[in-house]
Amino acid sequence: MKTVADLKVKIYADGANKQGMLQMYNKPWVKGFTTNPTLMHLAGINDYQSFAQDIIKVIHDRSISFEVFSDDFEEMYEQALLISSWGPNVYVKIPVMNTKGDHSYKLISDLANKNVKMNVTALMTLDQVYDVTKALANAPSSYISVFAGRIADTGRDPLPIMQQSLEIMKPHPQLELIWASPRELLNIFQADDIGCHIITVTNEILKKLDIVGKDLTEFSLDTVRMFRDDAIKAGFSLTVKS
Repeated sequence: MKTVADLKVKIYADGANKQGMLQMYNKPWVKGFTTNPTLMHLAGINDYQSFAQDIIKVIHDRSISFEVFSDDFEEMYEQALLISSWGPNVYVKIPVMNTKGDHSYKLISDLANKNVKMNVTALMTLDQVYDVTKALANAPSSYISVFAGRIADTGRDPLPIMQQSLEIMKPHPQLELIWASPRELLNIFQADDIGCHIITVTNEILKKLDIVGKDLTEFSLDTVRMFRDDAIKAGFSLTVKS
């Protein structure tokens, strides 16, 4: 089977914990970073701009994405220009629609004409991929982030959608497809197999890279030992009648 060194898909660490981000920055196989307002909220961040600019001082040589958070397209436009100004490695995350369900395609096109690098996020349908690709036709290097993990959560196989997304985007080589919201380590290898450009992965999943290729019999034994050790630690006992 493939090793981590064999992978062509670029692994981007997904998170907003400064310590965790800097830990991943020391990993040469982590090629970029993504964040979002939800992750920042969970990390206890209350000053968005200060956090972002502090991180960029260290992570200045790899792609890093920060998201707008307005629900108004005119204000999103202004936020996007500000975020883009923070550094040449910064990509601005633009949601595919606002909370009213109004699509962001005109905003994306307007920002493309301003040479803003974007990470268009929260896509789940091929129609969205087609329309976003069209809106990004004149953009510089940008990402289209399809939430394969959330698609899978609905009982649908995301692989055909991801493969067709790559075909839709093919005429625009400056655009890269992101496999977003992976649910397990296997997704990294699935993304690699279909030629997906990037996969965003949480630190929790990235920790499992250490066991890639592990002997399954040995892994089985480790699992049995874990169950036994935890039963002992919990002090479990059963009274067996003779």
